[in-house]
Amino acid sequence: MELIYHTWSWYISGFLIGLVMLVLVYFGKTFGMSSNLRTLCSLAGAGNKVAFFNFNWKAQRWNLAVVAGAMLGGFVATHYLSDASNVSLNPKTIEQLQTMNIDAPEGKLMPNALFAKEIFNSPKSIAILVLGGILIGFGSRYAGGCTSGHAISGLSNLQLPSLKAVIGFFIGGLIMSHFILPLIL
Repeated sequence: MELIYHTWSWYISGFLIGLVMLVLVYFGKTFGMSSNLRTLCSLAGAGNKVAFFNFNWKAQRWNLAVVAGAMLGGFVATHYLSDASNVSLNPKTIEQLQTMNIDAPEGKLMPNALFAKEIFNSPKSIAILVLGGILIGFGSRYAGGCTSGHAISGLSNLQLPSLKAVIGFFIGGLIMSHFILPLIL
């Protein structure tokens, strides 16, 4: 069990992700989390109002199981199989976070300044969450998929649009973390 509690090396995680991708390719499936939002909306009957959601959602049931497994696996891993004390950040990163009033991890996986329940008491924090959610949803739809779909599935299938999307996601993340986030916080 000690092996499971610690952070896995990139070559073990990468190998397992590659193995999953081979299985999906073998069965003719493509991986992506944002496509499940379309499936859930279609399942809820949105196809009656919007043509985009009018498709055979039953063909995507397997992908809903992937989402459920990811959520369950994340919960189990976070609450029962993780040791947050082995999360180490560069001291310069901690200094930069403190200038934005974000506390050091100190054994936590997520800083309280961004993920505590108290942020729901602040209209500014709620506005940031809502605007961020809208931008992520729009960006995923505009790019034809989310980061997991493009970076894992699209790149493993050697799709040029996925490479362009991943480069865009990376540049957007750098701009956000270095320029916009310090202004917001």
